[in-house]
Amino acid sequence: MTCGKGGDGRPDGTWVAHIDGVGHGTFYDYVAYFPDGHVTRTADPWARAAGVNGRRSMVVDLRQTDPEGWDGDRSPNVPASELVVWETHVGDFSNDEHSGVPADHRGTYLAFTHNDTSVDSEGDFPTCMAYLRRLGVTAVQLMPIFDFGSVDETARGERRGYNWGYDPVNYNVPEGSYSTDPYDGAVRIRECKRMIQSLHANGFKVIMDVVYNHMYSADNWLERMVPGYFCRRYAGGVLSNGSGCGSDMASERAMMRKYIVDSVAYWAEEYHIDGFRFDLMGLIDVETMNAVRVRLDELPGGAAKIIYGEPWAADMTAVGPDVVLAGKRGLSRLDPRIGFFSDDTRDSIRGNIFHHHKPGYVSGAAVEFAPSVRKAVDGWRGTEVEVASVGQIVQYVSAHDDLTLWDKLCMAMRSVAFGHVGDLGGGALGGGALGGTLPDSGVWSADSGPSDAEYDADPSLSGDIMEANRMAAGLVLTSAGVPFMLSGEEFARTKHGCDNSYDRSAALNQLDWRRARRLRGLVEYYAALIRLRKANPAYFGGPRIVPQRDDSVVVFRVGGDCVTVNPTRQIAWQNVSVLRASHDWGQFAPVDDSAWQCVFSSRGVAACGEANWESYSRGHERQIAIPPRSFCVWRCE
Repeated sequence: MTCGKGGDGRPDGTWVAHIDGVGHGTFYDYVAYFPDGHVTRTADPWARAAGVNGRRSMVVDLRQTDPEGWDGDRSPNVPASELVVWETHVGDFSNDEHSGVPADHRGTYLAFTHNDTSVDSEGDFPTCMAYLRRLGVTAVQLMPIFDFGSVDETARGERRGYNWGYDPVNYNVPEGSYSTDPYDGAVRIRECKRMIQSLHANGFKVIMDVVYNHMYSADNWLERMVPGYFCRRYAGGVLSNGSGCGSDMASERAMMRKYIVDSVAYWAEEYHIDGFRFDLMGLIDVETMNAVRVRLDELPGGAAKIIYGEPWAADMTAVGPDVVLAGKRGLSRLDPRIGFFSDDTRDSIRGNIFHHHKPGYVSGAAVEFAPSVRKAVDGWRGTEVEVASVGQIVQYVSAHDDLTLWDKLCMAMRSVAFGHVGDLGGGALGGGALGGTLPDSGVWSADSGPSDAEYDADPSLSGDIMEANRMAAGLVLTSAGVPFMLSGEEFARTKHGCDNSYDRSAALNQLDWRRARRLRGLVEYYAALIRLRKANPAYFGGPRIVPQRDDSVVVFRVGGDCVTVNPTRQIAWQNVSVLRASHDWGQFAPVDDSAWQCVFSSRGVAACGEANWESYSRGHERQIAIPPRSFCVWRCE
């Protein structure tokens, strides 16, 4: 056994052993002997392959796991201005029996290799990969695909368990429950690579959700090898629990930092991963995050690798005063090419995640949140949360955590309809915030929660909710920064009010492809918004003119476009003279005040009226007439 060395030739804290006669497919353990006489058996924390349930490590010749054409696999060239991220779970993607994916591949890596599936294989509405191509997103973020501990890989078919996977066991090994054979450690690797290869071939970057902040158990392979080192503890040995999972990993320690950096680089090199989303990044120290960025930059094409994460934690964690964590207070210390989710944007648009019935800007609290939405669309520039680059900001209104956007809108707008919260009052939305006529109080109560019909987007009940959904999507997809969405947001995905479905049934979590077909109008609206964003690079990071207004309407100019959002029930007016750029705004072309025309509207362009400026004139000023309950884009043409 020899001491491992880094690129500079100096010892790097690892040990390397070469053993003759041990080859591909050999399973092995370590037995660790300690000075006090204690003996521990453990799997290899650095293992790159493992057997069923990850309990034994496996020697692997990685060349034997490469699918045909792997050497030619390349990441799609997606400009930053066209990056639109769609988050999904390997199982959710194809578990639905109506997905058109063959039964033996549903819920697996190989589902992503079927390029032309449709609902019930009838050919009238695409699913899975064919659907993604039609939608137009450019990156797929995969919830954890490393080996995790909460699902028994031996259970197949109807016995198969379900979990999101935020409980790592082997960081450098793909999860076996998504493979067709969890017993052969090479199969999961090959099939994971085939999934990534197919996503690349279809034009999508692949972003991997990584969970280096905690592990499945404090009795993990790292702690078995070096007890008391890899997990954070308070004085007296009490485990730190800032993750809510009981085993915060000590990223600030040299060997844990090295482990994280090496692991990320391994996935980037061996699996051709294009980006990494760091779960609870607020528990990882800034120095480690910046070291990850440096290491990726050293790889061929590594500067294009994407990094972003959650700048928060579930609770306090046990670190010394000299450790700066990558939470909100540490954002200014991060490399400007490390991004973060903006919960400020999320909560402003949809409402607070911890109070399900509290509305946001689009759902009944427009007066309260209009000022913050005006900041959000400009990437929070010039505010107390401004960062080095708007490209660091991930703009979103739904992710796997918390209520889906649709469920949140259902709950919040019910409360508005009953006059319990919001600035619109009981019937001020017109027939109640849920559209139509409010049923008898014997059917509805303020505390009962939305009905199944509301969650299921019954057209007779969901008109106002659909309007709110469209406004929310419009705001995210025209804001500065990187737009992000939970898979299925674009067809009003529901979990019937469950806000934490991490270990619920596959049926509750899976994408409902028949719902997507039924709500194809909303899907097409999202697709049109994505096309609009791709065609206008200024949406990503260009400056905005954001006029201040006395009402709750949000208006801003970006590039050659004027975006308007009117959450009220009345027509609003915007004086177009304030949209002219002064000489300080070199990125704005001069415009003719009389030339603004509606080119995109959540209510249809016809709702904006004909381009008859005489009807929009008020006094001596030209005005844009903004339809009620609308998201619109105007352009000088």
